[in-house]
Amino acid sequence: MPKIELTDRFSQLYNELPEAVRKKVNKAIRLLAEDIWHPSLQSKPIQGAPGIYEARVDRNYRITYERLAGDILLLRVVAKHDDALKNP
Repeated sequence: MPKIELTDRFSQLYNELPEAVRKKVNKAIRLLAEDIWHPSLQSKPIQGAPGIYEARVDRNYRITYERLAGDILLLRVVAKHDDALKNP
């Protein structure tokens, strides 16, 4: 099971989300920790951003993350789909 680390940016964006979305983000993070390829996450590499992946929170929100050495997932951004992918 990978270790989850958060960037300051991720934490700031997370704190600005509505409570209902934060609950969904928490569930997505649990799923990432268990299996980054869980079907509901629809994880995939982000085109044009080598080494960075996106995972689905819900229809509108995405998490971007990096897979680091030592089995670490660095969560970078949580935002609406287009905003997350503009600057992952």
